[in-house]
Amino acid sequence: MSTAGTTVPGRALRAPVPRPGFWRAPFSARTWGESIYLMLNLFVGILGFVFVVVFVVLGIGLTPLFLLGLPLIASVVLACRGWGAMERGRARALLDEDVARPERFKQKTPGAWGWIKSGLADGTGWRAALYLFLMLPWSILTFTAVVTLWSATLATISYPATQPLFRSADQPGAMLWGDGPKRPGDDFYLTGPLWVTATFAVGVLLLFLTPQVIRGIAWVDRVMVRGLLGPAFLSQQVQDLTESRGAAVDTAASDMRRIERDLHDGAQARLVSLAMDLGLAKEKMSDDPESAQRMVVEAHNEVKLALRELRDLARGIHPAVLTDRGLDAALSAVAAKCTVPVAVGVDLPTRPSAPVEQAAYYCVSELLTNVSKHSGATRASVAVHAERDRLVAVVEDDGRGGADPAHGTGLAGLTERVRGVGGTLKVVSPKGGPTRVTVTLPM
Repeated sequence: MSTAGTTVPGRALRAPVPRPGFWRAPFSARTWGESIYLMLNLFVGILGFVFVVVFVVLGIGLTPLFLLGLPLIASVVLACRGWGAMERGRARALLDEDVARPERFKQKTPGAWGWIKSGLADGTGWRAALYLFLMLPWSILTFTAVVTLWSATLATISYPATQPLFRSADQPGAMLWGDGPKRPGDDFYLTGPLWVTATFAVGVLLLFLTPQVIRGIAWVDRVMVRGLLGPAFLSQQVQDLTESRGAAVDTAASDMRRIERDLHDGAQARLVSLAMDLGLAKEKMSDDPESAQRMVVEAHNEVKLALRELRDLARGIHPAVLTDRGLDAALSAVAAKCTVPVAVGVDLPTRPSAPVEQAAYYCVSELLTNVSKHSGATRASVAVHAERDRLVAVVEDDGRGGADPAHGTGLAGLTERVRGVGGTLKVVSPKGGPTRVTVTLPM
């Protein structure tokens, strides 16, 4: 399937790693990536905290003396932007959390003093500095939790193999409480088949519960990275609205050009030819009635073709079945024309607004056209459902795959149309297939 994938605000993003199930979580790359991320927090927290606190305090102390502190503080704030970029990269690599880059630093007034004022007023830099400041106490908690959980898991699950080692230290097994063998008292050791088996069972339980705890802790890190190192909420909203408005304008202009081209090259050309043929038939009506009758028959066939092209053009703009019967019937009609068998399922509690419904129809129609032309698939499916306040349309095929969001051009128009209504389009298409395209639109 030759397609491209993007998400608003228009940059291609790789598909997120799927969340592993409960039983697969201890052995998944996602769990170990989150564990490594949380342990590295301590290193980042110490360096970042020292950097921010030392230089900001130094800058505050130097300001009353020689005014050297203001450029130092501005430099620290702007340097925190670099820290933020590294942290976004770390989150992308280990948490699979792709956070958009915030707006670039802009010097509002020229000159050195203008640079200092702009640096001191840089909200993105201050949010990154706050992130580094908060990372130290949070990193101590995350490092301690991860190391403790995995150490306890490893110790208990391996206890049947390590319990004989305690005998070499004059102990029957691991001691839960007491003063030790040199000061015997009310000591309790994990010894005997029952307690060894129970310890192993606790280890197995911890093996499957630890990834869930780590996932919850990592969720807090994801929130911190998105909230403090990504674009500010209002600026992101303004950027999204600006790009959505531009995409809507571009889509409307593209549709107008397409309609004009189809009318000029199709129906208009046939109507011009029809007028010429009827003119010649009129001239031959008295001299050669048989030839004139033949030309009238040909003109009648041209009229039928012109009407068919006009109906197809109108259906491409907005099919009547979509207005009358909704997405289910409209998509079923599109699937019936596909060259491969297509299973269609539409489950929507309410009918979406007309622009969203038309965008969903157009996207699925174009995707099924790509399936017919490029995928080499033997079957495909279309599933449309609602998730909270979003309409989600998923088109899958068992074709050759290999769609590259960075190099594909088949969905340029689709991407603009989806962005125009505030939606996203994502492609998962490994080499050898299958291909899965997910279109998400606001209801």
